[in-house]
Amino acid sequence: MIKDNGQDAIHQIAIFASGRGSNAEKIIDYFSSNKTVNICLILTNRSKAKVLELAERNNIPTLIATRDDFYHSDKITKSLAKYNTDLIVLAGFLWLIPDYLVKAYPNKIVNIHPALLPKYGGKGMYGMNVHKAVHKAGENVTGITIHYVNEVYDEGEIIFQAACRLIDTDTPDLIASKVLALEHHHLPRVIEQLLK
Repeated sequence: MIKDNGQDAIHQIAIFASGRGSNAEKIIDYFSSNKTVNICLILTNRSKAKVLELAERNNIPTLIATRDDFYHSDKITKSLAKYNTDLIVLAGFLWLIPDYLVKAYPNKIVNIHPALLPKYGGKGMYGMNVHKAVHKAGENVTGITIHYVNEVYDEGEIIFQAACRLIDTDTPDLIASKVLALEHHHLPRVIEQLLK
């Protein structure tokens, strides 16, 4: 968090995303008129990720990280420090966060998971993989989990959960749309609460 000429503190948020960035877009829109929150960086691990177009439209700096950058260099921490980042939000980012980054940002990295953890978490459990597993198990409820990130996939301390009912005729695609609606509604608001 940095001071802006003695005014209110400005929170600098970096968003990590691997895909189209629909959650990133909701965060950007939600905070667009908030003078105390700035989206300072969008980092992706895919050079053709749609989230880069979102960043360009909103004049947000970007960083495309190679696996080597991410796991075997100080490029990421240097970039985050350059923008005075004080919160990292994983919005559909598919790489495991390395130990050095977890240690550099303790309880300052937040992930959103498309299920009610601890169910349907862990390596390989992302996107449609989760919704297909929920469907196959015949669950009548699913939802989202927002949690702090530690060194293990989906095992950090839970901050917030929201659930939605499922019915027998829900396909994995319908489950995905119900869960995405929860993500879009709650993630920006939970971030706002964390910043307070």
